[in-house]
Amino acid sequence: MGIKELSHAAERKAFSTAIDGFLKHIKKKDYADRSETYCKLVDTAATFWGKGANKEKMEAAKKALSNPDNRWVKFLNRVIDETDPHYAKTLLLNLGYEAFFRGTKMIRANREKYGCNIPWLILFDPTMACNMHCVGCWSGTYGHKANLSYEDMDKIVTQGKELGVYLYMMTGGEPTVRMKDIFKLAEKHNDCFFGLYSNSTLITDELAEKVRQLGNITFMLSLEGTPDTNDIRRGEGHYAAVMKAMDILREHGIVFGTSVCYTRQNIEAVTSDDFFHLLEEKGARFGFYFHFMPVGNNAVPELMPTVEQRKYIIDRIRYVRSDKCDFGFFPMDFQNDGEYVGGCIAGGRNYFHINSNGDAEPCVFIHFSDSNIHDKSILEMLQSPLFMEYRKGQPFNRNQLRPCPMLENPTLLRKMVHDTGAHQTNMESPESVEHLCEKCDDYAKEWAPVAEEVWSKQKHEPKAYVNYSKEHVEHPELAAFQTEDDVTDAARKDPSLAAYRSDSDVTGQQHFTEPVYRNEEPLKKEA
Repeated sequence: MGIKELSHAAERKAFSTAIDGFLKHIKKKDYADRSETYCKLVDTAATFWGKGANKEKMEAAKKALSNPDNRWVKFLNRVIDETDPHYAKTLLLNLGYEAFFRGTKMIRANREKYGCNIPWLILFDPTMACNMHCVGCWSGTYGHKANLSYEDMDKIVTQGKELGVYLYMMTGGEPTVRMKDIFKLAEKHNDCFFGLYSNSTLITDELAEKVRQLGNITFMLSLEGTPDTNDIRRGEGHYAAVMKAMDILREHGIVFGTSVCYTRQNIEAVTSDDFFHLLEEKGARFGFYFHFMPVGNNAVPELMPTVEQRKYIIDRIRYVRSDKCDFGFFPMDFQNDGEYVGGCIAGGRNYFHINSNGDAEPCVFIHFSDSNIHDKSILEMLQSPLFMEYRKGQPFNRNQLRPCPMLENPTLLRKMVHDTGAHQTNMESPESVEHLCEKCDDYAKEWAPVAEEVWSKQKHEPKAYVNYSKEHVEHPELAAFQTEDDVTDAARKDPSLAAYRSDSDVTGQQHFTEPVYRNEEPLKKEA
């Protein structure tokens, strides 16, 4: 064991000892005393973080934690009371110390060292096999034969850790189909944390007990409102299966969340008071909300939310997270929370996706690739032409209610696929970039002025750290593929003006009115 490994082991041991003391001290339900303990934990975290610790944020956290009546202190106390102690310790050690503290330091250093995006998490598909056939889901078009081997998954995690990545998520297909290999992976890499997006149908008491013992796996359960709004898209009986799985996970003291795809048909159901109360009562403590994406030849674009519905969900999710609300549940909106993560997080900026064939895709919704885990390392994938083009373009829009190069800025995805020669990755039902982006063109045009209106009325705080290319860090007025020479004097004086541009304003790119095929055969458009 080298000096670095010894130092890491010693630091992990020290953090483990601190967590033991923390958990022992809060066993008693003396919530005022707990608040004092929470503040001490913040001080310990600041010590581990070192010079990079944000003193202002640390003091703000301590101020909030010192009040036992604070909404989120009550929420934290509830989570601790519900969670199995061993599971809680492993979560804090792997997600807290390894991913948040040590991992983040490594990632930031490696971004500088290698001059490319280094993600905070990697999402991969153990299998494309699924026991369900949800309306509008692309996974059903990939077939059920594609699988990552255990060796493939081990390679992803082993090489990811070398770069500082200690958080891994899995989707598919249905990842629990491969639970034997996932348990083996989690046991070997017991310093990492794994999150599985699951349809719930294969979660049993036996599985949950094994998860509790390992302590480094959680689940995000797919659910879309009421029995009617859920089962109409996911199949009869699915809602009941999710309710059963939630009960099982709660009984075993496992922290779990939800995954909600909001559509034109279900958006009111998945944001209602009744729905949030249900999640709270069932024990789900966090949830990811995903805007329906028209990806794949079987996509139903009519399921995309309307502009008015999107405006509504922005306000609704932020209200649910505010001090004006007291639901014991924390929702995150993948599409509308771009401001908090600097816009698009794909292309390895904060995450990327490896599908069950091993193709490295910038995003789970962007099915184009120019590299594969079977013949490239994780670092080589991140330095591939497609991923470097993502890095060059981010942020794709300074209005971070328009973060995506597909949904809100479809011209940009066309450009990147064309410029890099990336190929589409769905061999069973190929879809060209032109066919995909055509489904987004009208939506992007309709959403742009509304997004600008909403963005202009919001307050936006500068970030202490942003991971863009050097030019886009030094020149916050730049967006997409602009260079300093492209920026007007007005925009240079007022960087916020860069947010109020349409795709046609972006310089250094082409508009493609005809399908572009480089390294891919012309594909017949679906009727």
